[in-house]
Amino acid sequence: MCGHFSQFHSWREVHTYLNVCGPARNLPARYNVAPTQEAAVVRQGTKGRALDFLRWGLVPSWAKDSSMAARMINARAETVAHKPSFRSAFHKRRCLVPADGFYEWRGTKGAKQAYRIFSPDRGVLAFAGLWERWEKGYGEPFESFTII
Repeated sequence: MCGHFSQFHSWREVHTYLNVCGPARNLPARYNVAPTQEAAVVRQGTKGRALDFLRWGLVPSWAKDSSMAARMINARAETVAHKPSFRSAFHKRRCLVPADGFYEWRGTKGAKQAYRIFSPDRGVLAFAGLWERWEKGYGEPFESFTII
């Protein structure tokens, strides 16, 4: 499962590939997006597909705090419709996560080597995702996502 990924295509490339609406936005090059960091996602808005920045690591709306986010970066396709943490988002809040590639590691503990996987044409990839809005706690509400 994806534990780190990259996002460095331009707004125009993401816009063209995923049919995003709205004004052009600055997309900073991200060569190693890690869990709990913000990343660009595309989700359905009132005027079409919109690009937003959400925190990677889904926090369900019913969670008491956001501490579970780091463990909720991925959802298994086989169980996503039934697990309580993902069930509501699966039915109501889907998104696409544009990416340029992702990283997998090989080797033994202490000597692992990262390998970057990307499309043969080096074009934009899109991971299926889910998003949630968490409003509890003392801070500002925030939105988070997971990759399926």
